[in-house]
Amino acid sequence: MQRVRCIAVIGGSAATLPYGFVAKEARAHATPWGEPSAPVHSGRLHGVPALYLARHGEPHTIAPHRINYRANLRALADLGASHVVALNTVGGIADAAAPGTLWIPDQLIDYTSGREGSYHDGVLLPLDHVEFAEPFDEGMREVLLAAAEGAGVPVQAHGVYGCTQGPRLETAAEIERLRRDGCDLVGMTAMPEAALARELGLRYAMLAMVVNRAAGRSAEPITMASVRAQSALCLEQAFGVLDRLAALAAAG
Repeated sequence: MQRVRCIAVIGGSAATLPYGFVAKEARAHATPWGEPSAPVHSGRLHGVPALYLARHGEPHTIAPHRINYRANLRALADLGASHVVALNTVGGIADAAAPGTLWIPDQLIDYTSGREGSYHDGVLLPLDHVEFAEPFDEGMREVLLAAAEGAGVPVQAHGVYGCTQGPRLETAAEIERLRRDGCDLVGMTAMPEAALARELGLRYAMLAMVVNRAAGRSAEPITMASVRAQSALCLEQAFGVLDRLAALAAAG
């Protein structure tokens, strides 16, 4: 597998420190683009240097469109991350995207607006245009797939993630549009996170946890209570994958 210098985990709405994460310290880290969402936890996962950052802050207070994605990714890079696993809770659009399933998407469509989406904007860094045809690092996706297989956790190996603005949930008509566009999953935070990771040379992939059917895809209403309950079940599986990922990295 790829040589892993340091694994960074970005936790989403329901995530906490991964099981087996031996924390050393948590520290604030200022960047030219401001402060990240929360102090970055540093430590080890299966003996591999690891970092953890809560995307929405600690406690969970930062809406998706207000996250300082540039500071978050820059802080992880500054602290030594080479590979990034993004944990994302998502809604299921595709028939196969039932609550409780895990996905490792290979494509995304960005429906957001007004977010600071690049370091190379001609202000602090010269203007540049990164290649982004494949938004998730293929090597990192393969490692995650191998880790899931080793952990005995079933995952969907391909999928298209649609990134919406939030923080409100989508209308049924919006979800139908995303379905027509080819989206299998819907979430609010993959962009500009994935693009910024690419600009920094970080090997970034997503482990998406389906915690509800998207609007209009089920007769049942979406409730935060059911989302939280499903999130806890998904995290058990996701942490099993991370545990195996670190074990593979330590062995490789």
